[in-house]
Amino acid sequence: MPGDARRSRTRAQDTGPPGTGADEKATLRGFLDYLRNAVADKVEGAPEPQVRSGGVPSGTSLLGLVKHLAFVERFYFLREDADQWRATMRPSAEDTVDGVLADYRETVERANQVIDACPDLALPAPRPPHRGPAPSMRWVLVHMIEETGRHAGHADILRERIDGSTGR
Repeated sequence: MPGDARRSRTRAQDTGPPGTGADEKATLRGFLDYLRNAVADKVEGAPEPQVRSGGVPSGTSLLGLVKHLAFVERFYFLREDADQWRATMRPSAEDTVDGVLADYRETVERANQVIDACPDLALPAPRPPHRGPAPSMRWVLVHMIEETGRHAGHADILRERIDGSTGR
């Protein structure tokens, strides 16, 4: 796209992955927090209405990704269930960037309290009622790194399509 104004934006400086923690839990949480921040940073400052508009044929939007990740965090760490997972990807007309980000950050803070309180990663993680046996906290942390990392990549692409912003 030569001459496209979106290409003229400067590239944000990339931040490298976190240093390793003192133990397994600190390392896993460090990588999860790194990815959580990357997703939140992609949404911050994104213009309306593009932040809520689907940037790909599936309808996935930046705001929808953050809203979805907050639901996933509540499911795996806070025992909250979601009936309609696909609906968690769709921001409502009332959702704002500031509101969705504040909810995500508050949810992450509460999830981190649960992680920090877990004395052994082999123990079961919290589980919504009627959902079967709970996986270990280790499995949940690794899964959340995968889930958040996957959506961080989606957020990178969506943000670049909106205004050309790149980098972490």
